[in-house]
Amino acid sequence: MATVRDTTYDLLRDLGMTTVFGNPGSTEEPFLRDFPADLHYVHALHEASAVAMADGYAQATGRPAHVNLHTAPGTGNGMGNLVAAWHNRTPLIVTAGQQTREMLLIEPRLAARHATDLPRPYVKWAHEPVRAQDVPAAVMRAYATAVQPPAGPVFLSLPLDDWAQPADPPRPVRGVSTRIAPDPYRLGQFAAVLAASRAPALVLGGAVDRADAWPAAVALAERIAAPVWAAPAPERAVFPEDHPHFQGVLPYAIAPLAERLRGCDTVLVVGAPVFRYYPHVPGEYLPDGVRLLHVTDDPDEAARAPVGDSLLGDAGLTLADLLDLVPATDRPAPPARPPPPPPEAGSPPSADALFAALAAHWPVDGVLVQESPSNLPALRRRLRITRPGSYFTVASGGLGYGLPAAVGIALAQRDTGRRRPVVAVIGDGSFHYSVQALWTAARLGLPLVVVVPVNQQYAILKSFAALKDTPGVPGLDLPGLDITAIARGYGCATEVVEDLDRLGAALAEGLAADRPTVLPVPIRTDVPPIL
Repeated sequence: MATVRDTTYDLLRDLGMTTVFGNPGSTEEPFLRDFPADLHYVHALHEASAVAMADGYAQATGRPAHVNLHTAPGTGNGMGNLVAAWHNRTPLIVTAGQQTREMLLIEPRLAARHATDLPRPYVKWAHEPVRAQDVPAAVMRAYATAVQPPAGPVFLSLPLDDWAQPADPPRPVRGVSTRIAPDPYRLGQFAAVLAASRAPALVLGGAVDRADAWPAAVALAERIAAPVWAAPAPERAVFPEDHPHFQGVLPYAIAPLAERLRGCDTVLVVGAPVFRYYPHVPGEYLPDGVRLLHVTDDPDEAARAPVGDSLLGDAGLTLADLLDLVPATDRPAPPARPPPPPPEAGSPPSADALFAALAAHWPVDGVLVQESPSNLPALRRRLRITRPGSYFTVASGGLGYGLPAAVGIALAQRDTGRRRPVVAVIGDGSFHYSVQALWTAARLGLPLVVVVPVNQQYAILKSFAALKDTPGVPGLDLPGLDITAIARGYGCATEVVEDLDRLGAALAEGLAADRPTVLPVPIRTDVPPIL
């Protein structure tokens, strides 16, 4: 008779989830024993890295991913990047071991107390099956919940003695819809407002990229002659950044954002919250006389928006429908944003000089993963993303996501056969949050290049301290960290790039290698303004 373990593995195969990310623990060993040869176990050295690797893999493949965690301590370790997956709208099936059912009443060592409460509120559903035989059906429900909009992580707590139990007859795999079409009447109202607008603007979020909707976004922007902004702190690139309509990324504070939209009369926000704000700079949410229209597939996101009228719908489907309903305008196109001035020369170089050099040698089909908060404005000024699926970062604002996510994304490029080059830009502060992810990349032989701007400080926190007038905060400097020694210890190639003339060759060598390459680049220690 088939066991619960046999039936669950067959279901994972049927769902196409044959890659498992994790760090094994005792409560997971009954699930992992005699691990099937047709599945791939991606071994991370820490649960937070395992979650972010799975997140990056799911985003880059466009399919849900499975991450297997240890019981309560391991789930706790993974929580920071589970928060990231929630905000990134990443469909993850997170399974965690639980102690033997016969001992749960006495709460033995490694029992997860209130196991389903621990990951909340950052999962769409959390469940511990009542019977061992319910495990496969729970996995099927978890899959269906994770992929339906708004996509996100789900959590299953699975007692270790369930796997050897006899299984019920397997149920058929169910198909699940993953897109919501907009209400036609409400869509018509939005189209009428846009058609009557004198000065419309588009603000686009990560859902546009997730929906493969760049062509529809470009066509609508050109049809209504609208400037296009990326919503504040976008986790994906949303529009070709070399397009003359693209104006950049909106600031993530209330008053400065409203000021940037002055002169518009209608703002259509598609696939983003209204809005991600941080820090608090009070003011009016919109300039006087501006009407905001909000398209999202998340009812909660629509409900919490402080201003605007909402329409529930998939970003790509809604943009395509609006194209059919909104007539072309005879207004002139908006003026293109001016190019940034050349960066100043100096030694060590500025962040702008580093990223201008990186842009000059950027691979044609390159994928950028970034977690360098203080240097982000300079990076976005200098390196413009021109292709879909080419930019990934963390929507939650937490650190420790970027490096392991880049490993998952690089693995996805290999597994899908796309083999796009992946470059991560990770600040020297962020680098050490999940540095152990380098070991996994080395073991997998991934040609991932990690560029580390080294300013020996948490510069973003110094920027925030300046804005909020909080001098004397301890722990904002990072002296004495040897990034090259750490990278070598994990099996990476590494080279300190003192001269930016060497960056292009070092980048090309790393992308052609059979292991990850870490390139620390010392930069100036100027503290940029947070806004």
